[in-house]
Amino acid sequence: MIRIAPSLLSANFSILEAQIRQLERGGADWIHLDIMDGHFVPNLTFGAPVVRSLRPVTRLPLDAHLMVREPDRLLDDFQKAGVDRITVHVETCPHLHRTVTQIRTLGLKAGVAVNPSTSLSTIEEIIPFVDLVLIMTVNPGFGGQKFISTMLEKIEQAARLVESASQPVELEVDGGVDEKNARAIARAGATVLVAGHSIFSKGDIRRAVQLLRKAATE
Repeated sequence: MIRIAPSLLSANFSILEAQIRQLERGGADWIHLDIMDGHFVPNLTFGAPVVRSLRPVTRLPLDAHLMVREPDRLLDDFQKAGVDRITVHVETCPHLHRTVTQIRTLGLKAGVAVNPSTSLSTIEEIIPFVDLVLIMTVNPGFGGQKFISTMLEKIEQAARLVESASQPVELEVDGGVDEKNARAIARAGATVLVAGHSIFSKGDIRRAVQLLRKAATE
């Protein structure tokens, strides 16, 4: 089953509730939240107060992707804000098992992300303790970037890695996902597609979600 997780990074925040309603009508499965601190990645987005204001607006699961230098200090805040899962980067967590355990202790699903240049060997030992692996297919920090084509092989490798886990693990892909590459990404083993620009740049957001799902599954 393919899940579609539109990223609010590309949304129009002046009409955010209306756009979320369109995502829901289009059949979106999750809402992806790109949290950036301007240190780990060269951009600054939004924090827990904005997420807290979103929680009453939708029943869709909120998928928080923490692209921040010190994620551990933010976990409590995002749990209280109402997210359903938190994904942290292996590159920012010197004690990754401790961080993942803290996320799960908060009652949330835990994920681990890897940047394009980071080897999957860095997450092999944490797979038994996570619910999600996120493969970045662009260098994080900005929306609208082009999918790095060589990442398809990495997605395939990650799929084999999560298939060997003793528990279900979602394989999420984020970066340059659109109707042209969605099928190849899904065939490589991804189960969750994050898309921002390719959805919110369309005039009909609802239809854009439907077309992306169709492209991934036909």
